[in-house]
Amino acid sequence: MRRMAAIALLISLAFLTAVPAGAQTPAAPAAPPAPPPAYGTPISLEQAKKVMAGAEAEAKKNNWPVVIAILDSGGQLVMLQRLDNAQWGSVEIAKEKARSSVALRRPTKALQDLIAQGGANLRLLNIGYSVLEGGIPIVVDGKIVGSVGVSGVTSQQDAQIAQAGIDALK
Repeated sequence: MRRMAAIALLISLAFLTAVPAGAQTPAAPAAPPAPPPAYGTPISLEQAKKVMAGAEAEAKKNNWPVVIAILDSGGQLVMLQRLDNAQWGSVEIAKEKARSSVALRRPTKALQDLIAQGGANLRLLNIGYSVLEGGIPIVVDGKIVGSVGVSGVTSQQDAQIAQAGIDALK
């Protein structure tokens, strides 16, 4: 009788601890993210003018009073434009968004998204870079030649203007 009870117990435990075969297979490691583009030759004044014209057209089309800053691949200011009625505080914010995106070789939205997740990502608030969407690197032939930063409306609208400027370069 004891032996049957032990066998019944072992069979019960086997059913309780059984795991589907698919769950036993370890998950494949996630592929590492692609590295950001390398820096290239700094944006020329002619290229910066095209980016500025495209960004300004997008802002004016939507009647958005913004500041647009364009930096070269070394983080130096190439062009800055403050549209009529743009708040003067946006001058430094636009430059900072552009500086952050070229220094970190990624759109500032990447940082904003990490902050939104909370937890350990909140330490990004202390890195000294803008964590607001609206700064985007300018990539030509696979290399970062500069960046554009926009400030004055919502962060998403700022990014829309910056992207329109970059698209005008292509």
